[in-house]
Amino acid sequence: MSHQEFPRRAFLLLVLLTIVWGTNWPIFKLAVVEISVWTFRAISVPIAGLSILCYARMRGYSLRIPRQYWPAIVTATLCYLVVWNIASTYAAVMIPSGQAAVLGFTMPLWSAAISWLILGERMSLRIGIALALGAAAVLLLMVPGLSAYAQAPAGFALGLLAGLGWAVGTLIIKRAEVPVPAAVLTGWQLLLTSLPVLVGAAVLGDGQWFMPTWQTILIVLYIALIPMSIGNVTWFSIVGLLPANVAGLSAIMVPVVAMITGNLMMSEPLGPLQLAAMACSVGALSLVVLKPSARASVSGRALRSDDSKTS
Repeated sequence: MSHQEFPRRAFLLLVLLTIVWGTNWPIFKLAVVEISVWTFRAISVPIAGLSILCYARMRGYSLRIPRQYWPAIVTATLCYLVVWNIASTYAAVMIPSGQAAVLGFTMPLWSAAISWLILGERMSLRIGIALALGAAAVLLLMVPGLSAYAQAPAGFALGLLAGLGWAVGTLIIKRAEVPVPAAVLTGWQLLLTSLPVLVGAAVLGDGQWFMPTWQTILIVLYIALIPMSIGNVTWFSIVGLLPANVAGLSAIMVPVVAMITGNLMMSEPLGPLQLAAMACSVGALSLVVLKPSARASVSGRALRSDDSKTS
């Protein structure tokens, strides 16, 4: 896909995803004040999946997925949604939420590396520069969290695992090309995710029944219905429109918003390094999203015309 072909719809979805996912990270810690990570996910994941499928049915979509696509869907779900939901939440609890978001959003770097080294895909110079800027942004944002990583190495490892699982799952589902609407695919993936999560909650959850406060209930419902439902449908819509590595790069602003939100809500650090990382993120996003200038396009067409005349 050339950069002239970056769909306007993808850009609008990107803005929505950045806001919905970026503001979500600091809320994770509030969701698990009273309940465990496993209980939180065991409640929110099936609610999100059922809500999305109800929405899809109301839109008149068929909920049926052809049988031959289920192996890829199950594998992608285990890699992305199961690993991501558990690993990212634990990471956000163990280390500052903004830093957990940064580690999770190493996804485009993992995706590009896997696509290049394992799948043999070629990488354009423009995407290569965008990835370099994205990597610089991630490294800059990681610097303030080094002390937190030293104190909670498991949080660091789980954050990276979340990003790797997300990348592998996205590449699998992208290559499978499942011919169903994003809402149908997302809803079924979340319901599949709820099965191992419910088993994990039964073994590793809170252990006994109790009624959490209304604040916790509202936070869990918000996360289930907004970031998980709307966010995941938006993400899979973007993946359907763009190559996996470009889709991952297009979400590079999410951890930046997470850092700002974490600063406002949790007084997490926001200084020169974070601002420099934001500049790198904007640069990476601009290379992916913005079209070359009209003048450059015209010059290119004129050059090709001259070449054809002389050939």
